[in-house]
Amino acid sequence: MLLETASSPTAPRHEMLQAGLDLLDQGITVFDADLRLVAWNRPFLQLLEFPDELAYIGAPFAGFIRYNAERGEYGPGDIEAQIAERVAAARNFAPHVTERQRPNGRVLLLRGEPLAHKGFVTLYSDVTEQRYIEHLTEHQNIQLDERVRRRTAQLENANANLRRASEENERIAAALRRNEERLRLINDTIPIMIGYVDQNEVYQYANKGYSDWYGYPGESVTGRAVLDLIGQHVYSQVRDPVKRALAGQQVTYEYQMERQGQTVFARSTLVPEVTVDGKNLGFFVFSQEITNQKRMQAALVQAQKMEAIGQLTGGLAHDFNNLLTVIIGNLAALQDHRPDDAEINEFVEPALQSARRGVQLIKRLLTFSRQQPLEPKAVDIGNLIGSLAKLVRRSLPESIAVSTDLGGMTLHALVDPGQLESALLNFALNSRDAMPEGGRLHIAARAVELSTDAAAFDVSPGQYALIEVADNGCGMDATTLARACEPFFTTKRLGLGSGLGLAMAYGFAKQSGGGVSIQSQPEQGTTVLMVLPLATPEEDVDAPGEDAALPAGGELVLLVEDEPNVRRVVRQQLIDLGYPVIEAEDGVQALAMIDQIPDIAIVVSDVIMPGGLDGRQLADRVLMSQPDMRIVLMSGYTDEAEVGSDLPVLAKPFVRQDLARALRATNKEKS
Repeated sequence: MLLETASSPTAPRHEMLQAGLDLLDQGITVFDADLRLVAWNRPFLQLLEFPDELAYIGAPFAGFIRYNAERGEYGPGDIEAQIAERVAAARNFAPHVTERQRPNGRVLLLRGEPLAHKGFVTLYSDVTEQRYIEHLTEHQNIQLDERVRRRTAQLENANANLRRASEENERIAAALRRNEERLRLINDTIPIMIGYVDQNEVYQYANKGYSDWYGYPGESVTGRAVLDLIGQHVYSQVRDPVKRALAGQQVTYEYQMERQGQTVFARSTLVPEVTVDGKNLGFFVFSQEITNQKRMQAALVQAQKMEAIGQLTGGLAHDFNNLLTVIIGNLAALQDHRPDDAEINEFVEPALQSARRGVQLIKRLLTFSRQQPLEPKAVDIGNLIGSLAKLVRRSLPESIAVSTDLGGMTLHALVDPGQLESALLNFALNSRDAMPEGGRLHIAARAVELSTDAAAFDVSPGQYALIEVADNGCGMDATTLARACEPFFTTKRLGLGSGLGLAMAYGFAKQSGGGVSIQSQPEQGTTVLMVLPLATPEEDVDAPGEDAALPAGGELVLLVEDEPNVRRVVRQQLIDLGYPVIEAEDGVQALAMIDQIPDIAIVVSDVIMPGGLDGRQLADRVLMSQPDMRIVLMSGYTDEAEVGSDLPVLAKPFVRQDLARALRATNKEKS
């Protein structure tokens, strides 16, 4: 109980601070060097479910620990040992932030800080819910009024006791001064910004955290108008909540401001101070910085976008590849059957090229969503960039000069060449769009050793191939640069850009074991740096003319495919290769045919099929009974973890030559 007298001018201010602490959503405790309780608030007792009689001035720290141990807070074990362990830790108190889950399911965030003159202060926050309650219910307002009346009665009783016991006045006044100093220390130490504003919108109190937030010395805040202190930009965001608080309504809101060149965010709760007769004297301000929370929320949204892209792309890839299998298979067959018909080839060839571009687009989307296995190999970076430079020169206007610098050395990187070429082409086309009036585009490559600078690319230290694509175009400001690799973000007009180019290149680089870093400033151009793991060139082990030595066919093939159009294309390819073919629509029908037709020598099956038996399961069942059976699997979406590495897997769409090579591979394995 806190007391005051007419000769104790500090008591009202102390009581105002104490009342403010009781209104906090967070619990607070302060223990002195002897581990005795010197200050607390009611939320502390409520959050940790302690009885009121456990908390009093001088209450031992061990008493709270014993209460928790006896109700099983620390789990099974020796209660005395549990108490001794935690008391010893408190005597050697160190700053800490930790979370604890209560038996009732609530999660508490505990932040402890040592005090300058020994002892420590602890803040208990309920973080189960992320937002403060915006409005008090009518019942809570009644409780608040009741607390004010009870507190007033306590003060009146204390004054009467002081008048009857004047001989203790000096001791009580000294105790009040010490408590005020402690409360001031508590208010300046706890990680929350506290202020008090009167009905004229003038600050009457601000703790150190509040004054530091706005960059003012603590004493200079008192007596200043709200608008004068926080500025017009912030005031325009909080004007309405301030008016509502002065009208007697508790308000919770968020706002943002610029501080030291960065945008920071805070969440504030305004708690009106209302007298017993209903007069509003002002309001308390309780604020907390939430910049990190905002960043985590943004990261979560980004992760959800990536997950949605992956799910969408993976689900559509199989269907698109089946369609492309039909298109490419029929066009290729037409071209093979009419090789000398220039009039037909004039239409077939561009259609085939467009369909194959569709295949590459599906592969790029699957790579970006990290659901498509790459096909990495040791790629000669110099040759790839040289070929790409020719393509880029044809794609860019004459007003843009293109130059390359390969350092006069042979450089190989372990990467999927098609994906690398697509990423570099995307960088070049972005540079073109950034230089509408012309400029310079420079592409360079060199070997580098990354150590401390590896963090810029989010890779491990080591040797890498560094590819640089630089332009002197319009550049990007900090806000645009921060979102450059975000999926669907684009600065181009609607219809001119998907916002996936840089994001897909970034995903490809990460999946390849490398990384991307972008440097840019407005009107200073943009430089995109990509690092990829170095590799040793692979020897060419293919025998000359190997593709020409295709199998002559002859064995009976069972074709298992649920899509009729795809089945028709693959059947014709097998017939063209000289194989007799019988067909099944699903795995169950295929098993029955294998049991009944002993002449079946080869099974060509789709991986994903209806009927409860997919291609992989069909292969396992067949090989259990006929281990010499030759099997080729087809997949519109190849996931090696599901398909397995022991069987040939033919990625859709494919042409007759691809099918022949897969059949030849099974022949080698069985021979």
